[in-house]
Amino acid sequence: MTLTVAAAPAVTTAREGTPSRRRGHRWPLLPLLATVLLVSVPPDGAVIAGSVAGVPAADLVSGAAVLLCAGLLLFLRRRPLSPATAVVLGLPAVGLALATVTAGDPVAALPGFVRYLQIFVLVPAAVLLLVRDAQGFRAVAGALVVLAAVQGATGVHQYVTGSGASYMGEDIRAVGTFGPGDVMGMATVVGFGLVVAAAWALRPPAGTPRRLRPWAAVTAALLVVPLALSFSRGAWIATAAAALAVIALTGLRQAVRALAVLAAVGVVLVGGFGVGSEMISQRLTSITEVTSAPDRSVNDRYAMWAAATDMWREHPTAGVGLKGFPAHRDGHASIGLSAGSDTAGAGQEFRRQPLLSPHNMYLLVLGEQGLVGFTALVGSWAALLAGGVRRLVLARARGAAAVDCGLAAVGLMTWQAVDFLYADIGGPSTVLTGIVLGLAAWWALAEPERAAVA
Repeated sequence: MTLTVAAAPAVTTAREGTPSRRRGHRWPLLPLLATVLLVSVPPDGAVIAGSVAGVPAADLVSGAAVLLCAGLLLFLRRRPLSPATAVVLGLPAVGLALATVTAGDPVAALPGFVRYLQIFVLVPAAVLLLVRDAQGFRAVAGALVVLAAVQGATGVHQYVTGSGASYMGEDIRAVGTFGPGDVMGMATVVGFGLVVAAAWALRPPAGTPRRLRPWAAVTAALLVVPLALSFSRGAWIATAAAALAVIALTGLRQAVRALAVLAAVGVVLVGGFGVGSEMISQRLTSITEVTSAPDRSVNDRYAMWAAATDMWREHPTAGVGLKGFPAHRDGHASIGLSAGSDTAGAGQEFRRQPLLSPHNMYLLVLGEQGLVGFTALVGSWAALLAGGVRRLVLARARGAAAVDCGLAAVGLMTWQAVDFLYADIGGPSTVLTGIVLGLAAWWALAEPERAAVA
């Protein structure tokens, strides 16, 4: 079955319309760009209201993007998604609805239903429909790079000045503007930006100045520093996997050169300048040291993984219900699980943060939504990743102008899929998951000929 987007014919080619007309297609991107950039605003920001009634500004603007998309469909009579595309993007809603109605307390599960629907269905669909061509894709992806640069610079400053989150007794952990309560936030943002920059360094967008390639390469290399200083093991693994996927999909010769450069950068940053080399080494080895010299966070994570799996065994079809993991955790976790994690630094006093999720999206979905929800949600992600790789191979074979979009889309989707092995949704950066899924869907579900329009 060929997956196509019915809205794709609105893409204009060089022979269709004037430049001013093409620019007229750009304004619907504004809420998407604002969603990405407003992720940097702290919830308690003093200059700009970072949240309204506890809802982050970026989430509110993403809702505006969804409403704008609905308005365009209704009033401008734009055709909605094709049946096949609607199935791929809408499939997660089936598992979400079932897990909500079968939950022990459906009312308590309703906020979870809304949140999941926003991140995994509505925002990706809005991105798919509002991004009209490759230039629109590049604009949103470029916003991710800008966001990563801002957050990365903030994180490096925190490490250098000792004003970051607490790590091993020192306030040196780079967390950007997300604070110690969301230590994965900056690492996620930097990972996304690094992947996009790497894709553009390997295959610059058509029609861009030659200097973009070296600048993109320099940006990707510099973003390695805050990523390392985040001390986030899951983000390291996800970024490495995404970078390798992007490199491998550019071709053998270019892949060999890119790997050589990547190895040299790693030697210079860690070996030459000693960028947190001792702490990074300890952080890496702690991933497997669970029995001999266990890291408490790793021990707790494995205990919560076991608890989520046990919940699924008791409720294999529909799980324990959305938002049900915290209520069922103690009944399934081992006695070795600690009460929570300690957070401090980056302008925040010491706090005890409860462990309310297994920090593995796949197991969280399996435990709360059962096999039905797991199959629907993960099946949708797998379709996007497989479709994206297929489209990329076709675009390369045909010499399409937007191969850079394909590399970025596949890289971002790979990053998210791998990161979900060590993390789940939560925090201000969560809305970016919907943006990334939408970009991946735009590339995977559009025809290569139309998606390749520069």
